[in-house]
Amino acid sequence: MKEGKLEKPNKDELLKKLTPIQYKVTQENGTEPPFQNEFWDHKEDGIYVDIVTGEALFTSRDKFDSGCGWPSFTKPIERSAIKEKADFSHNMHRIEVRSKEGDSHLGHVFNDGPKEKGGLRYCINSAALRFIPAKDLQKEGYEEYMKYFQEGKL
Repeated sequence: MKEGKLEKPNKDELLKKLTPIQYKVTQENGTEPPFQNEFWDHKEDGIYVDIVTGEALFTSRDKFDSGCGWPSFTKPIERSAIKEKADFSHNMHRIEVRSKEGDSHLGHVFNDGPKEKGGLRYCINSAALRFIPAKDLQKEGYEEYMKYFQEGKL
């Protein structure tokens, strides 16, 4: 991965870099509307990275249509890329998912995912993500993730 990608910008830089919805979601624990976001039905091969730091989070090979209106994944690209924390907001008990390095709010993880893939559903806000197409991984500095898209690798 390219040098400096994981450094979290300061608040002023984030306000300039991010759209209002990206800032609200990642920095203020917001949620975008279902079915009205960039990646809920996106199907291209590639990886999804933290919009704030560029940290690799999920691969399209682990994405599935859960019907919830947000991008859903069965697992992170690397377990160490995310952190989970208890969330008791909205009179519910959920498990919040945050990026490890950028501490961006990403969404939540639930235990209603595909059983054959471990049973988890990482329900993630599109506004927290940037998509890197598989064909551009090397150009963008993510060559170590090309292995997920080579013939015979899943």
